[in-house]
Amino acid sequence: MSGRVLMVQGCTSDAGKSALVTALCRWLYRRGVAVAPFKPQNMALNSAVTIDGGEIGRAQAVQAQAAGLPPHTDFNPVLLKPNTDIGAQVIVHGHAIGDMDARHYHDYKRLAFDAVLASHQRLVAQYQAVIVEGAGSPAEINLRDRDIANMGYAEAVDCPVVLIADIDRGGVFAHLVGTLALLSKSEQARVVGFVINRFRGDIALLQPGLDWLERETGKPVLGVLPYLHGLQLEAEDALSRGVEAKPDAQLRVVVPALPRISNHTDFDALRAHPQVALRFIGPGEVPPPCDLMVLPGSKSTRADLAWLRSHGWEDAIARHLRYGGKLIGICGGLQMLGRAVHDPLGIEGESGSSLGLGWLDLETTLETGKQLRQVQGRLAFADASVRGYEIHCGVSRGPGLAQPSSVLADGRYDGAISADGQVLGSYLHGLFDEPQALAALLGWAGVREVVALDMHALREASIERLADAVEGYLDTRVLLGLLGVE
Repeated sequence: MSGRVLMVQGCTSDAGKSALVTALCRWLYRRGVAVAPFKPQNMALNSAVTIDGGEIGRAQAVQAQAAGLPPHTDFNPVLLKPNTDIGAQVIVHGHAIGDMDARHYHDYKRLAFDAVLASHQRLVAQYQAVIVEGAGSPAEINLRDRDIANMGYAEAVDCPVVLIADIDRGGVFAHLVGTLALLSKSEQARVVGFVINRFRGDIALLQPGLDWLERETGKPVLGVLPYLHGLQLEAEDALSRGVEAKPDAQLRVVVPALPRISNHTDFDALRAHPQVALRFIGPGEVPPPCDLMVLPGSKSTRADLAWLRSHGWEDAIARHLRYGGKLIGICGGLQMLGRAVHDPLGIEGESGSSLGLGWLDLETTLETGKQLRQVQGRLAFADASVRGYEIHCGVSRGPGLAQPSSVLADGRYDGAISADGQVLGSYLHGLFDEPQALAALLGWAGVREVVALDMHALREASIERLADAVEGYLDTRVLLGLLGVE
């Protein structure tokens, strides 16, 4: 097997693949190794805009940060953004090529693999080490034909694989042994060791199981990572619905958990803030009284707008505003707040138009050619810098845009604020991430004496903790040997 490339595959989704790749990237970066992350194929609605004007999964943007790099489309050459239960928008090298159902995409994988291998070759030529993240599990035998995300890629480029499993879920030994048993002989030989993730307890009690695992499989356990509480890392896709206790919270925030919610990482800063109690509200839940409602981004704006209406949100929003609450819409949420959303070309589904919620005097038309930008500027209603990124097909027009929410550095205006100052809309993902913008928006929403919070610094600290865990709990000698670096 060739050196310089090491792949992390998981027994299940959310086993810790993204976090381990992030940890390995920062660990190598701290050692002075030029390292890049890579995920051949990702399926996620959380995406980031890259330095070369495309979009990739947010997890790969975090991994790029860990490696000291700006995000680039080569780090995630194939991105699938689900827009139905059986279909997705297919993004290759950062740009959408169209929507496909699962069967058509299966046929398209031959071409997608060409894009994967082209990115792989460029990264190997440019960096000393490439740390690769698999997708889901290699044991999904129904997907092995034409696989480009796990062992299909590993076999093609002849790289070693580390298999990670989450012990916190239970059944960790069954996960590892069962996954290994479902691989082909050549794939089994490619697995160079196991990592057990999210362990809490006395390692001495686990040791007999580790010894059995090594005897049974002939593979070494490369380490047991502890459960690291309080990490502030952007999720690849899963939406956390937990509610943390916030005794000092002044602001109650609710967000509808839309069926096609996108870039819910926009709310990480709010969830991390000690003065904010944020809650995602799913189907069957009544929107509770709150100080601030936020309509998030959506991959299918008109469909999610219909979902809002069917679940009582239109009346809940009207009641919320009538009692003096504040309302923010981000990207698709901004479009929903206007008078209408038009999709004449059927870009996000069946062609047609939908009546908006009518709280901002604008209309949106979905047009071909997705707008992808990294942007910065200042909030229009406060002396506060704002930074984020745009990912949308919608073009909004109307008198309401004359009172924007932000003035951007490139001279454009973004979003809108209602005449009464209660409703704010913005196309900027990452709206709350800049410390000044976060403080200003919390102040606008009603927080007194806002506590400063720097989301970038929190993420950096979490990445450093992950790298420390690699140093403290994994067999780094073996890892360096697999990569052929000192």
